[in-house]
Amino acid sequence: MSHARSSKPMRAEAGHPLKGTVTVPGDKSISHRALIFGLLAVGETRVTGLLEGEDVLRTADAARALGATVKHLGPGEWRVNGMGVGTLLEPANTLDFGNAGTGSRLMMGVIGGHPIRATFDGDASLRKRPMGRILDPLRKMGVEVISAAEGNRLPLTIRGARETIPITYETPVASAQIKSAVLFCGLNAPGETTVIENEASRDHTEKMLAFFGADVRVAPHGPHGRTITLKGQPSLAPRPIIVPADPSSAAFPIVAALITPGSEIVVKSVMMNPLRTGLLITLKEMGADIVELDRREEGGETVADLRIRHSALNGVNVPASRAPSMIDEYPVLAVAAAFATGETRMNGLQELRVKESDRLAAVADGLAVNGVEHSIIGDDLIVSGHGRPAPGGGVVETHMDHRIAMSFLVMGLASTKPVGVDDVTFIATSFPDFLPLMARLGGRIV
Repeated sequence: MSHARSSKPMRAEAGHPLKGTVTVPGDKSISHRALIFGLLAVGETRVTGLLEGEDVLRTADAARALGATVKHLGPGEWRVNGMGVGTLLEPANTLDFGNAGTGSRLMMGVIGGHPIRATFDGDASLRKRPMGRILDPLRKMGVEVISAAEGNRLPLTIRGARETIPITYETPVASAQIKSAVLFCGLNAPGETTVIENEASRDHTEKMLAFFGADVRVAPHGPHGRTITLKGQPSLAPRPIIVPADPSSAAFPIVAALITPGSEIVVKSVMMNPLRTGLLITLKEMGADIVELDRREEGGETVADLRIRHSALNGVNVPASRAPSMIDEYPVLAVAAAFATGETRMNGLQELRVKESDRLAAVADGLAVNGVEHSIIGDDLIVSGHGRPAPGGGVVETHMDHRIAMSFLVMGLASTKPVGVDDVTFIATSFPDFLPLMARLGGRIV
């Protein structure tokens, strides 16, 4: 399997204010899950607004390999005819997830609950990412890890449980991927599977389990946590899914408009799930002019249109408890902090060290080459801004990480000197339309 690809460097430069109304791609978390629930429901699930990035398309391929009929009818329009829980087919070939950490980990849970064998692989970046904390609870549920690369990494082969064991599992960190893998595995277990979280992570899996007819109960656990209990072996009925706009993708035009003088934009139908709005809360604390228009419900999630105007930002202290609700947005928050007045301290970022790259180190390196004062103390990132444009002028190493690439291109749109990134090819994993969308708003990326 060849993963060689030619890199595509680009740079962003300051120019015009950003103006216009845009729709960013569908939420990645919900897109992966829409395909998985379509696979596990009996009958046809209709999906509208699916993110058609490479990561999600790998999940679609995996659903096909497990026996679902998956059809693409038009932009964002998909149909999945599912097999039902307990009836998945053994895949004939290796499941190649490319760069998709979410897709690969959730599917380990799905397959883990079925007595079938499957081999998981991915690109060079995904092969570096640890899978042990997904496999630990799955082993307790009866999953056998037949082979794995060193450190529980891909490529790895598992055999799902012959009879899935329901467990009660306390997650070691707030991770929607660990929680979801356990719940997906527990779908085919008799009795109740329970996940205990000391810090609540994204709750899309629980919401969609209920939406598709599973018996799932969510109760508070301690000051910030939750206990999720799933009754196994439900019959999931297909439901239409409207995928809301991804708040992690919306973050890029939002921050670009905040830091570029004279800008005013509207981003449509952004998901406002309270476990995903950490960045918006933080930006508003910094003084961002962000107004919600037309708040409404779509497909079990709350969405709103957001109007964003250029704003003078101030440094803030971001509590560690907010990390689960904005874990993917810290790189672009660091960019906003570079334009703010004073110090922004982002606490408790250890999870960023196990993303597509060591995202914490990659962000710090990107700030350094662009003349932005910053430091890392433990797992905290501190960025010192002076209320004026970042110096810029550097070329950022993206380490094959789409969010690093987009964050520093956003920086370049308002910096004194242009900002370059070494490769934009990986942006397609989550936001294939990023470059044309920014161009439509008036951003200069060449």
